Amino acid sequence: MLQMELVRGKTTIKKSPAPGYEVAIVIGITGEVTGTVVYSMNMDTVRKIVQKLMPNVEPGAIEKEYKDVVGEVGNMITGNALNVFLKNDKDLDVTVPRVVDLRKQELKLSDGVTLGLNLYSPFGLIEVNICMNEA
Repeated sequence: MLQMELVRGKTTIKKSPAPGYEVAIVIGITGEVTGTVVYSMNMDTVRKIVQKLMPNVEPGAIEKEYKDVVGEVGNMITGNALNVFLKNDKDLDVTVPRVVDLRKQELKLSDGVTLGLNLYSPFGLIEVNICMNEA
């Protein structure tokens, strides 16, 4: 969708899927496996993504539009990743993405063993935290 390559950085094991950056996309996983996927990035990365996908948007309008844009990006990435489970006959679904601007509101997530991935892009770092358990 963004026509860019992501380079995977360090993978870590964490105690929580809590985001490390100011804009978080939170997606719930339901079905045979339950859990949470949290994408987070700083606002500069968000602005670059919105400008790429909406090249004619005015800089001031980005603050109004970014939640819808990055929420849809997160939804598509997670949906594509879930195809791996579906091909193995696992019944899974994703919730509607919730975009949280941690500069303006608090986010509380349940603790759980979390796989943390750092993805580097031309737009900046994207942190992916995946916390899933068998239902």
